[in-house]
Amino acid sequence: MNLFTAIEQRRAVKHYDPEGSVSEAAFNQIMNAVLLSPTSYNIQHWRFIRVTDPEIREQIQAAAWGQAQVTEAAELIILCADTQAWRRDPQRYWANTPAETQAVMLPMLEAFYAGKDQLQRDEAMRSCGIAAQTLMLSAKALGYDTCPMIGFDNEQLAEIIHLPEGHLIGMMITLGPAARAANPRAGQLPLDELLRENRF
Repeated sequence: MNLFTAIEQRRAVKHYDPEGSVSEAAFNQIMNAVLLSPTSYNIQHWRFIRVTDPEIREQIQAAAWGQAQVTEAAELIILCADTQAWRRDPQRYWANTPAETQAVMLPMLEAFYAGKDQLQRDEAMRSCGIAAQTLMLSAKALGYDTCPMIGFDNEQLAEIIHLPEGHLIGMMITLGPAARAANPRAGQLPLDELLRENRF
């Protein structure tokens, strides 16, 4: 599917065919595309949980206030991020660059992130958002539908998936063949209301 067609047709689908599936090849193609998403300093601090256990799905559905797509969709992916990835073996993020580049980037990375908890969180959430859009557009390009979800009890979900210390949950995404199309777009603001040049 053409990129702009995928953008136009991508919708937050709430109703999935419970008998539908996503082939393993398609799933891997989507996730490998996600891994090409940009991150600050190339730290790739996203962590993805693919929930395949039906019992865990039911627990997550309860934490998501009973939303049907959690158990009906072929796939459920939880987008998380390691806020401390900047300090965990950072040399690997530039392993394929010259030593001179690494000598510059490693101190820059530490100076940028060290002691800045809010920045660490902000960057993690930004990266989850970018990865999510890559996932949803890649899925749509292959003919699948998705729904980004923030409607859940964060603490309950963290407990269910055993979220490690220093990590956060960005969102969940359901993925699979839709049972029915999304409702028409509720109302798009015009570009001239949203786009300014140089200043507000």
